[in-house]
Amino acid sequence: MMMLEEVVKANKDFVKDFEPKKMSHLPKKKLAIVTCMDTRLTGFLEPAMGIERGDAKIIKNAGNAAVDRDIIRSVAAAIYALGAEEVMVVGHYDCGMANADPVKLESLMKERGVDKEALSEIDMKEWIGAIDGEEENVLSVVNKIKESPFIPEDVPIHGLIIDLYDGKLKVLVEG
Repeated sequence: MMMLEEVVKANKDFVKDFEPKKMSHLPKKKLAIVTCMDTRLTGFLEPAMGIERGDAKIIKNAGNAAVDRDIIRSVAAAIYALGAEEVMVVGHYDCGMANADPVKLESLMKERGVDKEALSEIDMKEWIGAIDGEEENVLSVVNKIKESPFIPEDVPIHGLIIDLYDGKLKVLVEG
């Protein structure tokens, strides 16, 4: 069975017991979270932070490292359009992007047919979001968000890191 078929079947089972309720698209806790897309955070990060459905805008990318136009745009949208009043950058230990090998990734991309010229135009380490250290990355992302001309100075930008094995959060920056 293809993964798509599994997902569609799971959704049919989910809908049978689902009790719909009207919810706002605005985050109840007025919070935006920038975090990693690591699968181990799914169903883990929110309860570890006391976050429930509808409480926060959660923005994910690989290693929560690539603070590009899309991340800044999403944080700005959370603030200006959706009422977020605080931002938390949440990294995690044992991040796959801390071990990402840009040379190997580029080689794999070439093997799969990615245009060599397109690859020559990017810094693979930066483009993929490879990081040198998890705590250092959180500090860097906090600074990049704070330095953006689109993020107001009165919005606290916090930096935290979570341990995937014991669930403990550590505050690195209290915005």
